[in-house]
Amino acid sequence: MFGYIQPDTPYLFIKDENLYKALYCGLCKSIGAGCGQRARTSLTYDMAFVSALVHNIRREDVNIKKERCALHIFKRRPMASCDGTSVLIGCINTVLTYYKLCDDKADGDRKGIFRHFYKRGLKRAYRKHPQVVDIISGQMREQAKLEKDGCTVIDMACEPTAEMMRKLSVYALGEFSTADTEGLFYDLGKWVYLADALDDYDKDVKKKRYNVLALSFGQSSKAEAVAENREELNFLFDSLFADMRARLCKINFRFNHDLTDNIILRGIPLKTRSLMACGCNKKGCENE
Repeated sequence: MFGYIQPDTPYLFIKDENLYKALYCGLCKSIGAGCGQRARTSLTYDMAFVSALVHNIRREDVNIKKERCALHIFKRRPMASCDGTSVLIGCINTVLTYYKLCDDKADGDRKGIFRHFYKRGLKRAYRKHPQVVDIISGQMREQAKLEKDGCTVIDMACEPTAEMMRKLSVYALGEFSTADTEGLFYDLGKWVYLADALDDYDKDVKKKRYNVLALSFGQSSKAEAVAENREELNFLFDSLFADMRARLCKINFRFNHDLTDNIILRGIPLKTRSLMACGCNKKGCENE
């Protein structure tokens, strides 16, 4: 997950925005503690969301206190204290970053060269949580195989990423894992894969890289693909949103879950609408 999971900020309570930032800063320190200082550069707010979700489902309260960091040495900032769960999520973040960059390298993307920057962090993550590396590397191999075979079935192409998130949730939640938590994380993984394919549609077509939506729809641009296949795309995403809502209602949260509700129920659909804004002027096409 790299930059797609975001809150609907105008509808985010101040207390939850402060919590979000504290989790982000705390996770940065936890990545350093678990995987080394270099790995901290890979942090995204996506994983701060995962931290909030996993802590809450595991019924682990977050201890927030003001501390300084390397980027903010003069003013103390609220930070979530480092704990076992945040170190685990930091390891997941580092391993995901490494294998994402390996995928970029395989696609001929220059960013792939930076994978070496996270190799030491990967080794440290493996020493702490070898299951995380096994899950991510295994599912990434499955993803690469499907892409190499030119899979044109959208649900099939999403499966390795969705299954990766499901398996990671089982490992991270332990005894608190249920069929509904597995289903929620599966949906999140599938959504991230689809969002990434939609976002990279034009770039992948131009560089002749694999993109399941481009192969399935056949249009040469995202604008055309959205205009011609809006109904199918709406069905794909609306089905995911409906399942996320249903799963969320059945998950037992011990603490306030306004932050994660905002992101799942409002932020993710909002980001989807943004990605589907094709910008075309075709009659009958919805551009909002």
